Amino acid sequence: MNKPSIPFLAAKGYVNTPDWITALQRAMPNEKIVLFDDMNAEDRATCTVAIVANPNPAELQDLPNLRWVHSVWAGVERLVAALENTNLKIVRLVDPQLAKTMAEAVIAWTLYLHRDIPTYAKQQKKQLWKAMDYIRPENKTIGLLGLGALGQAAAQRLLLSDFNVCGWSRNPAQVAGVECFSGDNGLKTMLQKTDILISLLPLTSETKGLLDARRFAYLPDGASFINFSRGAIVNDDDLRDVLNNRHIKHAVLDVFDVEPLPVSQWQWEHPNVTVLPHCSGPTDRETASAIVAGNIERYRNEGEIPRSIDISRGY
Repeated sequence: MNKPSIPFLAAKGYVNTPDWITALQRAMPNEKIVLFDDMNAEDRATCTVAIVANPNPAELQDLPNLRWVHSVWAGVERLVAALENTNLKIVRLVDPQLAKTMAEAVIAWTLYLHRDIPTYAKQQKKQLWKAMDYIRPENKTIGLLGLGALGQAAAQRLLLSDFNVCGWSRNPAQVAGVECFSGDNGLKTMLQKTDILISLLPLTSETKGLLDARRFAYLPDGASFINFSRGAIVNDDDLRDVLNNRHIKHAVLDVFDVEPLPVSQWQWEHPNVTVLPHCSGPTDRETASAIVAGNIERYRNEGEIPRSIDISRGY
């Protein structure tokens, strides 16, 4: 008996869909990976697993016997929001390469802020020759929001560069070399000692709007902010206010509520903002496809569905 085809579902217009299908097919030659739109009714009826990249959740309703989906991205909040009352298992990508790539971005943009590159860029435009006083990394504290796989990898890279590192998570955590905090009081305490704040949190009902005027105010004057998580974690109006009054000296923003960031948005022109095109932690198609292939092979052979997210928590 032939195995049912495995559909790949992505957002409409996603330009990398053909590349993903090619990479996934190469990683599992004994399976047939197909575009969801190319499946007939019989194929859809026999499908029990699908591979997804931020798909339209409504399309999953056309797979009546679907048991689980494997995301090729770490973020699955769109599916969680749409499928909160379902028994469908959602498996997010956990890829060591993704953690390494994100840690690389964290150290790169932390050093960008630590060595005050935005100020030097402004001085160049004014033809101003002026060196800033040097501050050793041992005298800077980096605060990480999120101590999962990405946060822990980032922390280790920061520690190797001699920064003081603290971190906050929803539940108490222990990470070697990192001063760890949890809960509302812990968040306040961590923010008060943070020179550069970096968000690596998943987007959930509890983290949406987490960074607002009240919490930004806990940061020391002149602190900086990096958002590598999700745009909705930040109250944009409050962020603009603290940038305007220089309470936050500079923000590096890689994620936004609406992407691509509309040309009318204030972040593009703000002198104290660096805009990035959601490039800090791109998924590596080769390593991700190998992980997906291994999980699907175990499912075919043993009926084992990989660890899925907790719908109630959102991750």
